[in-house]
Amino acid sequence: MTTLLTQAVMVRANIDVDRMSAQQKVELADEIYVQQPNLLASILVLPRYGVDMLQLEVPIHVLLVAFQAMKHCGHAVPTISEDVQETCLQRLTATMQFTEGVPPDLVAQMITKFCVDHPERYLLAFVYGHLGEHDLLRVRTDAEKFLLLAALNLVECIAYVGAQLQSK
Repeated sequence: MTTLLTQAVMVRANIDVDRMSAQQKVELADEIYVQQPNLLASILVLPRYGVDMLQLEVPIHVLLVAFQAMKHCGHAVPTISEDVQETCLQRLTATMQFTEGVPPDLVAQMITKFCVDHPERYLLAFVYGHLGEHDLLRVRTDAEKFLLLAALNLVECIAYVGAQLQSK
């Protein structure tokens, strides 16, 4: 299975968003509201879980880049439903729980395999990199846990619809 969002598409999308003015980012968010309202809602709900406005900028950036990449990928990406989000979140949570109690070196191997074999590995690498740059991978608080889950679930949802597109 090939990736929907290639490395070149991810690089181009990240550069595009980095170069945008605040107004252009608002316009992109308006497009997301129309085309992927559930993805936007999954990020905008984070303050209810204790994520502060400074932290919220991180998953918003991830969403903007992911959406820009979807625009560049050459496929019409269907609207991701709440059901798809829930299914993906359940899978993601189960995968994370699977590592509980496993020795750290084995967990590292499992994570590496998960990333290498992931259908959207470039998006996943971007998300891990961006969260890491903002020191949000250590999950010291519940707010950071919800932020991490929201960002990773975004990847899972895009992978899910990408697989559906490719199986048609």
